[in-house]
Amino acid sequence: MTSQGTPSKPGLRERKKAKTRATIRGHAIRLFLKQGYHATTVGQISEAAEISHTTFFRYFPTKEDVVLHDDLAPLFIDALRSQPAAVDSIGALRAAIRPLYEDDQDEAYGQDRSGAMALARERHALILSVPELRARILDDFAEAFGAITEVLAERVGRDRDDLTVRTLVGAVMGLVTSSYLTVTGDPREDLPTMLDSTLAELEARSDFGL
Repeated sequence: MTSQGTPSKPGLRERKKAKTRATIRGHAIRLFLKQGYHATTVGQISEAAEISHTTFFRYFPTKEDVVLHDDLAPLFIDALRSQPAAVDSIGALRAAIRPLYEDDQDEAYGQDRSGAMALARERHALILSVPELRARILDDFAEAFGAITEVLAERVGRDRDDLTVRTLVGAVMGLVTSSYLTVTGDPREDLPTMLDSTLAELEARSDFGL
């Protein structure tokens, strides 16, 4: 981490792993969109990515995980945790999100920004269209809610069950969800811009005191 809360540059090993993970995911999603999620096997994905079955499962425990796993989630939590204490909670959230989508963070997820954004749209559309993926994403949503709540509660010196903290995180998660749905349905929209603008609107219209 840098002193401003920007994710640190990954090392060579991490960059190679991120590139391999992005390659596997890219081939998987293209196959899912071409021939259907259920019709696509791990063997077909492995063949397209020119890897072994063992390598596939080293990166993704299940076929579902190749769609659901989010490389940016842990980077976001780390960036949020390292924001200066003087910054309010929504300001810290906005500051933690921005660097994840900047061009100089490309190596964190193994491809350039435009490629990552295009793949993210396809990934989100796929999640919405496959019932078992939609069901699994609820678990990821709950996990993200808990992680963000814990960090924000630590920042303001409150318990993670504090109602105000949980209300703020609930509002933020609602805005994030609506932004993802909008961007998935309209390729002209830019996710980082929308996330920042919706959080700015929440910041301007609310007073959580956090």
